[in-house]
Amino acid sequence: MKHFDTSDVMKRLPTQFFAKLVGKAAKVAADGHDIINLGQGNPDQPTPSHIVSAMQTATENPQYHKYSPFQGYDFLKEAIATFYKREYDVNLDPKTEVAILFGGKVGLVEISQCLLNAGDLALVPDPGYPDYLSGISMANARIETMALNRGNNFLPDYSKLSEQALSDAKLMFLNYPNNPTAGVATADFFAETVSLAEEHNICVLHDFAYGGIGFNGKKPVSFLQAAGAKDTGVEIYTMSKTYNMAGWRVGFVLGNQSVIKMINTLQDHFYVSLFGAVQEAAAAALLGPQDCVEDLVKTYQSRRDVFINGLQEIGWNVKAPEGSFFAWLPVPEGYSSESFADLLLEKAHVVVAPGVGFGENGEGYVRAGLLTSEERLQEAVDRIRRLHLFD
Repeated sequence: MKHFDTSDVMKRLPTQFFAKLVGKAAKVAADGHDIINLGQGNPDQPTPSHIVSAMQTATENPQYHKYSPFQGYDFLKEAIATFYKREYDVNLDPKTEVAILFGGKVGLVEISQCLLNAGDLALVPDPGYPDYLSGISMANARIETMALNRGNNFLPDYSKLSEQALSDAKLMFLNYPNNPTAGVATADFFAETVSLAEEHNICVLHDFAYGGIGFNGKKPVSFLQAAGAKDTGVEIYTMSKTYNMAGWRVGFVLGNQSVIKMINTLQDHFYVSLFGAVQEAAAAALLGPQDCVEDLVKTYQSRRDVFINGLQEIGWNVKAPEGSFFAWLPVPEGYSSESFADLLLEKAHVVVAPGVGFGENGEGYVRAGLLTSEERLQEAVDRIRRLHLFD
């Protein structure tokens, strides 16, 4: 079979870290072991029934059997604006400040295509979600990392950025509640971010994927709540986590009108928007009863408490996350993040993600997802206890 040469863009793409993790876990499972997989971020609960029902009804609408409008239906954009006003007291113009995405991940890659030329600089959190790097690589741009450390509550310390980096940077990625550290942002931090972005003409992309998941009664803060945020950037929200709609692939980007226009134009060349019935179901989720979201947060908080309390009881010095559905756990002395993850997989048959897969500042940690039942989380604790690592 003839082999065709790969484009330079394809050669620049980073290795998919999680593919390696999945392969390791599959090998242990193939040997007949019962695996408790806490290594990935796939929500385990079903989509709420009223959203499914809205989709089922909408599929019968012949209007949706045709091409959707290129940039999506106005009713979904209006629902998004209503949702943001209700939840965050943020005013959005549905026509100029909202773009519909094929899941949040698409927007995280597209933003670099819209704003970065070859050699331009983007600021990225380290550790951070690996797909930020994908879009930057496609644009043949450069990165400068912003270290996230426990001492600064996993927020970047802007004073550590050089004047050259601030002068060169065109784009900054942020993500709170944070994946992988589970850190949360404050209103003061976002105000500081807007000020910095205004001074240095940097576009901020805030990845608000876990915006619906905050614990102890604390609602995560939206970047767009900061004064001037829409002048300095955009926020991406996804239905995947808040409404357990990961497989539905619905997200949206909100804020700066020039960026929204760019993303809409780029997507005009890729897509003809989402299936109309999916858009109607997404609107039903945003405008309908929100008790399903409250129940989901209670579920994650209960799981968090079982897992974290259990780990603390066996002597592992871990802290409870304040948001997201992840726990960021320091590895014991004498192990790297990868060697410790391998140990848990091979000896306890528990999968966690090595922190180094999220960047060099992730070394020394592993990430665990709260995406299985309390019983399985307790079983994971019991298996780790039997390794006597923290006696």
